Amino acid sequence: MKLLAFTDTHGSLSALRRIEQKTKAQKPDLLVCAGDISIFEHGIVGIIRRLNRLNKKIIIIHGNHEDDTTFRKLSKLFKNIIFIHKNHFIKNNTLFLGYGGGGFSMVDKEFEKIAIKFKKIIKSYRSEASGELKNQGFLSDNKDKKTILVTHAPPYKTKLDKLVGGHCGNKPIRHFIEKNKIDLLICGHLHENFGKEDKIKHTKVVNPGPFGKIVEI
Repeated sequence: MKLLAFTDTHGSLSALRRIEQKTKAQKPDLLVCAGDISIFEHGIVGIIRRLNRLNKKIIIIHGNHEDDTTFRKLSKLFKNIIFIHKNHFIKNNTLFLGYGGGGFSMVDKEFEKIAIKFKKIIKSYRSEASGELKNQGFLSDNKDKKTILVTHAPPYKTKLDKLVGGHCGNKPIRHFIEKNKIDLLICGHLHENFGKEDKIKHTKVVNPGPFGKIVEI
């Protein structure tokens, strides 16, 4: 699956134009946004409307500049906007999990709570996939089933959360990645680390930045 991931556009028209150009040229299967498409929701309806016109499904979470209730309302108005904060979405053998907002706390009790739900979703998804493969006469190793986590905050102790003063990322997100089979993490928040990639065990972690980055999985 080909994804066009982006984050922290903050209402930039040049960033939106780049996303539009890459969507047209690269023809991704899905777009994935890790939040902060606005500056404190200024002009957010127009931004969402413009993204919706790309005629591609856009998996999105809110950032620290937006409120989750705003996105829930807008996702009901625009058919291509799929809001997955504290929720999930499945497309082409790929499970997407989302957790938006925040970015300023290394200890996130709210994520620790939702991580329990996410773990159950992953287990159920892989169990169902195993059953489907067995029914079709195949071995159920689930190798073609992928799980992608989309968060606004970066995980702790990677290139994506390192600033001059040290690492400032989210520790529970890192713990969740280490304990569960996550193939890819897409995050944002720290503008200093736009475009950077790293790994946590076998998990690829990416901050795609505002101009977008093609990620294939």
